[in-house]
Amino acid sequence: MADTRRPLSPHLQIYKWQVQMVTSILHRATGIALAVGSLLVVWALLALASGEAAFDQFKICMGSPLGIILLVGWSWALFYHLCNGIRHLLQDSGMGFAIPQFVRSSWLSVIVSLVLVVVVWAYVMTTGGAA
Repeated sequence: MADTRRPLSPHLQIYKWQVQMVTSILHRATGIALAVGSLLVVWALLALASGEAAFDQFKICMGSPLGIILLVGWSWALFYHLCNGIRHLLQDSGMGFAIPQFVRSSWLSVIVSLVLVVVVWAYVMTTGGAA
């Protein structure tokens, strides 16, 4: 008779977390965040089309601490999804399948996305664009 104390199929308690696994999960999560965050873009466009008072209300909401957190998070999701999408595109062309290259490109997509967010938001904050 089979030993029933062992799991029937692999699960997250068995797998060791690796950067490749995390980047795959993050790619899916940022895709969802971008879809939901697109509602902010729609709100901005509707407020802009509705007139100055509506757009001022939008700016007040997005200029609040919670609004800034949402915008920074959405921009990180955008940059991460972009960087990881480029990595996937390169892999679709047959490049970067060796384990060291795969790990390096996974870390690179995370690091480049964070650098892009810092650069863009440093520019936004220094030019007064978030006010």
